[in-house]
Amino acid sequence: MADDSGKKKGPVRFLSGVQPSGRLHLGNYFGALRQHIALQDEGEAFYFIANFHAMTTVQEREVLEGQTLDVALDYLALGLDPAKAVFFRQSDVPEVAELAWVLSAVTAKGLLDRATSYKDKVQRGIAASVGLYYYPMLMAADILIYRSHIVPVGEDQIQHIEMTRDMAQSFNNTYGVVFPLPKPRLDAGAKVPGIDGQKMSKSYNNAIEIFQEGKPLRKRVMSIVTDSTPLEEPKDPEGCNVFSLYKLFSTEAEQEELAEKYRAGGFGYGDAKIMLLEKINETFGPYREERRRLEGDPGYVESVLSEGGARARAEAQTTIKSVREAAGLGGMPVPAGSPVSARRG
Repeated sequence: MADDSGKKKGPVRFLSGVQPSGRLHLGNYFGALRQHIALQDEGEAFYFIANFHAMTTVQEREVLEGQTLDVALDYLALGLDPAKAVFFRQSDVPEVAELAWVLSAVTAKGLLDRATSYKDKVQRGIAASVGLYYYPMLMAADILIYRSHIVPVGEDQIQHIEMTRDMAQSFNNTYGVVFPLPKPRLDAGAKVPGIDGQKMSKSYNNAIEIFQEGKPLRKRVMSIVTDSTPLEEPKDPEGCNVFSLYKLFSTEAEQEELAEKYRAGGFGYGDAKIMLLEKINETFGPYREERRRLEGDPGYVESVLSEGGARARAEAQTTIKSVREAAGLGGMPVPAGSPVSARRG
């Protein structure tokens, strides 16, 4: 149970989720994933693959299963340590759906009506399902069921944390303090341009995948949009998508060296793209080897997710027990097949 301030005693707990909606890309890595790996050494880290959320857009069984595995492989290959972080599938903790319903009973509809992400997704052509509208409710349950203190987010996710705090406060005011009020940790993650100069995103089809390699990777890098300045003329590095991406992988000294080549002239965008390609391969080469090793050991990957799910569910059940007691919903359900349930039958 949380104390009177709503804060859980003990280490700071971080929570974040990632949707299995396609292969992870450089924007995912520099915008969030790299920070997630670092945070596993700063406190209790809970990271989940948000396959419930993904159902609003991914509705083919094999695709959802495959993309869930891809996310697991990516995180483990890039350094997530299951001994330090709780790593699991969202669907392995069904209590989160129960909590979402409880929260819906104390949340004003107007709060969901104001969710900008719903409007944005509908405008992008995603079907306006009840699940998509309900998305912030399930996200709040994801955060609150583990009594998370800190949620690392990008600026576009701040509203979801504010809504989660509103829902938690509403429950606490109605039934007594159960939930701590989570705070956002605004990731100062680098802004990662896609190959067309827009924000890198799967939905814009402008992403460079983290584990892309060989000819497909080279083709992707060489297709980065640049202006038409001739090779022999000086160029502005700060206005170049290639240079913006190169900065993510390089030291300040390396950035200045490349910037001087831009300004001097006689240096083409194709040359800069080759330098970027080399940096990508240098950075992710070792991780690719580890990912291939993990692909050959699916039993291990499944064990990580299953064990993480068990740890997460134990925490969730503790929270749900407190929620049920506070709201007058009775004790935890008796498992089917137990002596008590058999007598009731």
